[in-house]
Amino acid sequence: MKASKFIISTLREAPNDAVIASHKLMMRSGMLRKLGNGLYAYMPIGYKSYMKVQKIIREELDEAGCLEMKPTVIQPGELWKESGRWDKMGDEMLKPQNRQGQDMVVSPTAEEAFTALVREGLSSYKQLPFTLYQINTKYRDEIRPRYGVMRGREFTMMDAYSFDKDQKDLDASYDNVAAAYRRIFKRMGLKTISVKADTGAMGGSGSEEFMVESPVGDDTLILCPDCDYAANVEKAACAKETPLNSKGEPQVKTDLPVEEVATPNVFSIEDMEKFFGEKSTTFLKALIYKVYNCALDLSKTEEYKNAETVTEGKQTYYPETYWCVLIRGDLDVNEAKLASVLKASGAELANDEDVLKYSGAPHGFVGPRNLKIPVLADDSTLEMHDCFAGSGKEGFHIKHVEPGRDFTAFMSADVRTVVPGNKCPCCGGEFYMKKGNELGHIFKLGDKYTKSMNVTYLGESGKPVTPIMGCYGIGVDRTLASIIEANNDEKGIIWPMTVAPFQVAIIPIQYKGQMQEVSDKLYEELKASGIEVFLDDRNERPGVKFTDSELIGFPIRIVVGDKNLPNVEFKLRKNPEAELVPATEAGKKAIETVRAELAALNK
Repeated sequence: MKASKFIISTLREAPNDAVIASHKLMMRSGMLRKLGNGLYAYMPIGYKSYMKVQKIIREELDEAGCLEMKPTVIQPGELWKESGRWDKMGDEMLKPQNRQGQDMVVSPTAEEAFTALVREGLSSYKQLPFTLYQINTKYRDEIRPRYGVMRGREFTMMDAYSFDKDQKDLDASYDNVAAAYRRIFKRMGLKTISVKADTGAMGGSGSEEFMVESPVGDDTLILCPDCDYAANVEKAACAKETPLNSKGEPQVKTDLPVEEVATPNVFSIEDMEKFFGEKSTTFLKALIYKVYNCALDLSKTEEYKNAETVTEGKQTYYPETYWCVLIRGDLDVNEAKLASVLKASGAELANDEDVLKYSGAPHGFVGPRNLKIPVLADDSTLEMHDCFAGSGKEGFHIKHVEPGRDFTAFMSADVRTVVPGNKCPCCGGEFYMKKGNELGHIFKLGDKYTKSMNVTYLGESGKPVTPIMGCYGIGVDRTLASIIEANNDEKGIIWPMTVAPFQVAIIPIQYKGQMQEVSDKLYEELKASGIEVFLDDRNERPGVKFTDSELIGFPIRIVVGDKNLPNVEFKLRKNPEAELVPATEAGKKAIETVRAELAALNK
């Protein structure tokens, strides 16, 4: 491609709202233009790399035996009501109506659509297993879109869904796609970390995220240096600990009755440590949470046995519930874990009014007794004895509390936030933490959607059977931005050869005379060899052309100047220095370099 037939529109400075490297460089290089908040258009130079990312994804999934299809972006709202996610998905889902007043959805994800489409044609076990995928537009009405296409409102996703007869087939489908993911990211020059993750709004189990380290990452990764344990902080578990008292001794069960103690001006865990002269590990921290769309069966609880529920499809849930969460005083609740345990769409600390309403006491004095809501005890409380806790009355705490004797929890679960220094549950190594960005996510959905949406096939016995599903996604825009985050310097982008918009840039100092002849000859030679080549034939100063080439990040630059002829300047973008080579050999050298780097990434 010649620059005179192309659009090169670079910026000296990035827009004020661009704060991370990828956003700045994508805007400055002319890859993107902003249409609105969280809405970005790919310009020709950016679209080429964007499509190369898709091409790699498509090639590897096809090679893995997955089948591409094209569902619609607009989906009937009835499908989401059938699955039970119409209200649970939240405000991120855009819900227009057509002119007939029918509820519609601008696709934020595609479980419902794929399940409905498979339901129409699945009849026999002989058709299973199979995996379908799309690369399509999505929309999520992010409350705070940021970082350009790293977290925009409209974006492109690869979604794949496997449909399987049983768990054995699902495990095989899951492993097959996971292997394809590793090949995909390797071909793009990305080093990924596979971590255990929360399933979130998608549901199911067996969830794994493919992350890249990034100082501006949205996610926190918990890693073990001594084994391969890696997890998102929303999913991370740690080895069990024996809680110790101030003497460094394990807590011992007491027969002493609960004793109420006046504690004026004692509100926080730190205040309690000073007042009682004990470690925070001996305190039971009680927190009141407001929980949205809890799908647990609470019909046997006193508090919610007569509460109103909502049923969508085969999913029944409580739109709003309140819970008291008990956790050891030195620990914090992970709200994502809490929501997952309660099969809810979200959880947040209750306001002061609700805390007082359901516990009988303000913050700082909430305790495990006399509550008007169910209690969830974190697993950290199971080994605690002779504890201190809030009394449920302002200005008082209680001591000699024995879990199981003095209160009964509705359930116990791991809802603690794991932090660096906690021990690995697999090998006992000491965790460390890194920030990361999610590129891909895979789930074992089970029958969550096929059951709620009445998908069956005739099994080998001749009876109807419900298939199970896996779900697999890669964010195309996020992956492209992450490649740039990992490959740049103060001058611009440094593209891996597989996803560069053009592999070679030819820059004549002036596009005339012998410089034009040599440039054109090199251009035609490279084109004939299948190399993606860009000839900068613009009537611009050499400095402008050089700056643009480094900003855009062409992997190879060949400069044709009359002072060096019959030699030309040959430079790899990733290397600081250029070299002079005969013009007659420059084409061959470029071809060999491109093919060698492609081979290394694609092997």
